[in-house]
Amino acid sequence: MAIQVVEKEEMNVVGIPWNGTYDQMEKIPSLFTKLKERIKEVSYQKKEEMLIAPFHIRETEITYYVTTPVDVIDEIPDGMVGFTIPRKNYVFCVHKGRIEDVENTYLRMYQWMNEYGYDQDHHALCLEIYKEEHKFQNLTEDLHFEIYLPVKVYEK
Repeated sequence: MAIQVVEKEEMNVVGIPWNGTYDQMEKIPSLFTKLKERIKEVSYQKKEEMLIAPFHIRETEITYYVTTPVDVIDEIPDGMVGFTIPRKNYVFCVHKGRIEDVENTYLRMYQWMNEYGYDQDHHALCLEIYKEEHKFQNLTEDLHFEIYLPVKVYEK
């Protein structure tokens, strides 16, 4: 599992929002199904097929979005939101494996950040990116997705 710092360019996204407690997180997979069922309603989609899941974690709750990247935020379907994710530096890693191991991937990333002196930017969105090329793996619960944790500017 290679961990590195990358810069992601600004992205426009449109998708389905959800907010709840950590005990309610089992509802998140249904958001992917809902967006896939309604994806044709989203205008100006980018050519590369992927789902972007930006999220905020707080002490008692999480806000999670399942979105698709778009060229222009316009004509947002009912029940969806559209917003711009600013250009940002992230600690990046690819999770490959079981859903039960996702937490360990995040813990290794946090440990790496601590070891190399990076502070998470808690005001920015974390990202999970699910690419179409890994759709079948993800359906068999052999998950394959990218994780991006926003970091503050690195200063020695």
